[in-house]
Amino acid sequence: MITKYGFNTFLFCTAFSALLIIASLFIGINWIKYPLIIIAIVFFLFCLNFFRDPDRTSPKRDNVIVAPADGEIVIIKEVMEDQFIHENVKQVSIFMSPLNVHVNRIPISGKIEMMNYHKGDYLVAWHEKADKRNERTEIGINSKYGKVMFTQIAGFIARRIVCPLTVGEEVIMGNRFGMIKFGSRSDVYAAKNWILKVKVGDKVTAGETILFELNK
Repeated sequence: MITKYGFNTFLFCTAFSALLIIASLFIGINWIKYPLIIIAIVFFLFCLNFFRDPDRTSPKRDNVIVAPADGEIVIIKEVMEDQFIHENVKQVSIFMSPLNVHVNRIPISGKIEMMNYHKGDYLVAWHEKADKRNERTEIGINSKYGKVMFTQIAGFIARRIVCPLTVGEEVIMGNRFGMIKFGSRSDVYAAKNWILKVKVGDKVTAGETILFELNK
């Protein structure tokens, strides 16, 4: 299934690939024709892979925070979060390569109480300062277990953040909510009483992998 958040872009990429193949048929020079066909096919397969949107099964309990994005854990640290939670928190950063699924999912059920969009730079997504300097969306959820914040951060290649969420909206863990096109990063911020369940280098799956757990 192709994600609705990137369907128009996927159609454009498909049309571009088709035009390349059609144009190559009118070229009589084989060393130009066949590379063009190969490039068109590879480009189409890349877009098909990038905009895929597989189904996911979230945990059947609410005292956890799941990954909002597919990718690799690149940063775990304690920081002062002064936008929404307003205390020292645990931060987990997920790097999404162009080969990952880029559809984002809600990390915990609750009510959207903050939505901030910041224009910014396009540092590589794993850069230590990308969370403060890059273009990004910050989303704050008030859950039954307290406040949780997460972000969509544009990377060096990514130039388009899709996030149709609105303040006041009730959201459910694991539901789709948007995407970042062509390589990016997502950060999750949770209070220090949440128990960390991942480590740097772990591969995570949006909507399924548990990042934090809270003892009831």
